[in-house]
Amino acid sequence: MSPSKQAHMPLVLLGAGGHAKVLFSLIKAAGRELLGVCDPALAKAGASHWRDVPVLGGDEALKTLDSSTVGLVNGIGQLVGSGLRQRVYEQACADGFTFPVLIHPAAWVDESVELGQGVQVMAGAIVQPDVRIGVNSVINTRASLDHDCVIAAHVHIAPGAVLCGGVVVAQGAFIGSGATLIQGVVIGARSVVGAGTVVVREVPPDSIVKGLSVRPVPLTDS
Repeated sequence: MSPSKQAHMPLVLLGAGGHAKVLFSLIKAAGRELLGVCDPALAKAGASHWRDVPVLGGDEALKTLDSSTVGLVNGIGQLVGSGLRQRVYEQACADGFTFPVLIHPAAWVDESVELGQGVQVMAGAIVQPDVRIGVNSVINTRASLDHDCVIAAHVHIAPGAVLCGGVVVAQGAFIGSGATLIQGVVIGARSVVGAGTVVVREVPPDSIVKGLSVRPVPLTDS
């Protein structure tokens, strides 16, 4: 599906937690049409509306939607050690759905930037020339990515994080709020950079780095 068609598709939001609230605000600010929200907890509670939009049901409600005319928004936040956000994205794509790119009007994204399907760029974020961002990744509030950074799929750059030029972040990694990554460092797949950490050397895959310590990421089954 062409990006121009995706840019005008009505949307359905998946999830109703904190990340979904921020996306709801982005969708309104961008003037996009939101048909409703799918959330198992809201459906179980019998809620009819959430933040003035209809609750369409739980996960099963996706079966009632036409994937050729409705775009999805992944409102599931990224938790350390949890692949839920990625699994939801991949299952919906396998079912024929698309996830349009969403950019808040108050973000700045250079025209040379390459954005994969489902990328979300929040208010105040800055994405400089020749950055590449993979599918289903989040550039959160006031995060800054300088020139030539490469962000793989399913990555979360948390609010206020700063990535200097040429940083590489591998698939599924999480960069914590206020972290600073100096120019050219590489963050391994599924690794976590703690909030406020300054990273000056490569971080291996499946590691947590906070301050000067590096340890394995604790995995969960969620």
